[in-house]
Amino acid sequence: LYKEGDSMKKYKRLEELVNIRSGSPQFRIDETTDQSAPVYNFYGQSEIYEDLSGISSMNDDVQKKIIRTFDRVMTLNEGDLVFSLISGTASIVSGKNKGYMCTQNYLVLNPNEKVDSKYLIYLLNEDKSIQRQLQMGLQGSTVLKYSIKQVRELRIVKLPGLHIQKIIGDIYLKQLKLSALKKRVIEYEKMMLMEKLRTYK
Repeated sequence: LYKEGDSMKKYKRLEELVNIRSGSPQFRIDETTDQSAPVYNFYGQSEIYEDLSGISSMNDDVQKKIIRTFDRVMTLNEGDLVFSLISGTASIVSGKNKGYMCTQNYLVLNPNEKVDSKYLIYLLNEDKSIQRQLQMGLQGSTVLKYSIKQVRELRIVKLPGLHIQKIIGDIYLKQLKLSALKKRVIEYEKMMLMEKLRTYK
């Protein structure tokens, strides 16, 4: 599993387990008003949390940030594993958000055959060792944003078998969706109560 001659090494760097691609540099994109140019939605924090929870946002009527350009840009496919350099959050792109433009604030991670995507999301979002590594990388930084170098060099301890990874990853994402649904029910109940209270005015 580890490099020859490095028997004391108890971890792998993330870049040894996944192929990492950075999104399109937004500042280099030539925006146009030409109506024949393709239009792209930006993949942002609301989309990554929506994909992670598995349920749509209650604010679907909020206007999405878009850009019109003839430039070739990086777009996301359904099933892509995305990592936010802004929040340090990982998720899998849903069908609803496929085709969205991936900017330099996000990375697409393509795990090798020994790593389950859902399990990797669990590790990146919940593993205390990884969280400490990310936070340490921000110390002394004037910009609270993670770097590609930090992500590449994250130390990942020896992984369990692929079957166990799949079980843990599935349970993790199902629990997140269940929690999000419970929160949504509470929000709806609050809205209904507020509406009822207004009738007493």
